[in-house]
Amino acid sequence: MSAAQNRTPAGISLPQTEINWDRLDKTKFFVVGAGLFSGVSALLYPVSVLKTRMQVARADAVHTTALSIFKHVLRSEGIPGLYRGFGLIITGTIPSRMVFLTTLETTKAATLKLTEKLDVPETSAAAIANGLAGLVSSMASQTVFVPLDVVSQRLMVQGTPGATKYDGSIDAIRKILRADGIRGLYRGFGMSVLTYSPSSAVWWAAYGSSQRLIWRHLGYGTGKEKQPPSQGEVVLVQACGGIVAGGTSALATTPMDTVKTRLQVMSSEGGGRPTIKQTVKQLLRDDGWWGFYKGVGPRFLSMSLWGTSMITTYEFLKRLSVKQEA
Repeated sequence: MSAAQNRTPAGISLPQTEINWDRLDKTKFFVVGAGLFSGVSALLYPVSVLKTRMQVARADAVHTTALSIFKHVLRSEGIPGLYRGFGLIITGTIPSRMVFLTTLETTKAATLKLTEKLDVPETSAAAIANGLAGLVSSMASQTVFVPLDVVSQRLMVQGTPGATKYDGSIDAIRKILRADGIRGLYRGFGMSVLTYSPSSAVWWAAYGSSQRLIWRHLGYGTGKEKQPPSQGEVVLVQACGGIVAGGTSALATTPMDTVKTRLQVMSSEGGGRPTIKQTVKQLLRDDGWWGFYKGVGPRFLSMSLWGTSMITTYEFLKRLSVKQEA
């Protein structure tokens, strides 16, 4: 690992805060990671359901706020209503996550080497490397993730006015294929790339740079000698970085996410497949500019919670998966 990857601005060696791809036992990383991330996803999935229902709610809908939708789902469908499509997502995101994480780590390592050669300041280098890695890895994983997203969101909005009735994931896939062919499973693919790729880039850039800024604030950048931080400090800084990254990304990309979600689950007025232009016009007509931020509360909460949970789980996983030195 290069010096640029395992030191704070003060030059203190912090190998436990930055574990490079070549130091990981890949089998352990993916097997253990599947279990850890599935657990985190199970805890946060209901927030995604609420966010999705808010985004597709019509202007005249009775339940439009997160709290009212939550109460309505519990009253009419019980706890299972908050987990519609969850089985499909858990099963399908394993290969998607493998593609994402492999691309993320390899791109980040390559970019850090390049920024080191160009003598880019560390905080800027972290933002560039993490941001580019987040962008490329998200684009690579969308080909696997989008069909899962389409089906799971169709299941999430069942019970809302105008929603198609499906008897589970397989039935949803069959009906989508029958109605729209394979293109139906990739509805909103362009918007997904435009939403998730910038979102991922912003998230990882904010995470990488905010960590460096927090370390500086804690005194690891004053030029004074200092002992390496404790494991507790490392986890706390990583968690704070996740909160900052999640909040920043949510605010920046919610409008695109709202349009993408509507494209995937709603039909146009003529009953056909809506275009991005039609979706934007309908949203403006129904709710005005604020309509683009429908669901921003749950999305902000989801991305902040997911960011904190995901990154602390991810960094913990990397520490667990470090190869044993001979």
